[in-house]
Amino acid sequence: MPRRPDPELEERILNAAQKLWKRGGEKALTMRTVARAACTNTPAVYRRFKDRDDILRALLRRIAERIRKHFEAAGTIEGMAEAYVESALREPHEYDLFYSHGPWLSPPKLADRPIRESRPNFAFLEQQLAKRLGGQPEDYTELGLAIWATLHGTCMLLVRKAIPQPHTEELRQACRTAVKVLLTNASSFQTNA
Repeated sequence: MPRRPDPELEERILNAAQKLWKRGGEKALTMRTVARAACTNTPAVYRRFKDRDDILRALLRRIAERIRKHFEAAGTIEGMAEAYVESALREPHEYDLFYSHGPWLSPPKLADRPIRESRPNFAFLEQQLAKRLGGQPEDYTELGLAIWATLHGTCMLLVRKAIPQPHTEELRQACRTAVKVLLTNASSFQTNA
């Protein structure tokens, strides 16, 4: 009797890969260790993922989708900013994975294209800025980059514990204030205004 495919195997493989990444980073992620952690064999992993990089790309897509859901649930740009920082603090290993391998999400043909084409969550931010401030999403690339840089800098300081613990809430408040100031002065950032 032929074997029936396991519909949950791909999810088990990605869950196992995610746990391995959290535990040991890139060195812990081999096709053999992923197979063992997913309670399957290496050929089964290869049937679903071409190689380890393919697994990493799937994890990156999963992280990007999770961030997008947080953005959509937030309702406001300030809420999106808060969700971004919270997500990084809740899942620091995934945040590290996302920024150490993020370019893998974009096909090479998109490398020289506008950021909104290679980073869907950035495009979503531009859309929210246009909805709130008027104009077209592409009018807000520079403002979006300023917000992203502010958030990423804050996240890196917090995730890497590069700021003394007593000042973490001050940093978070400074980040909130910076986002509000950027939004208040949005007209100075409009790309095509």
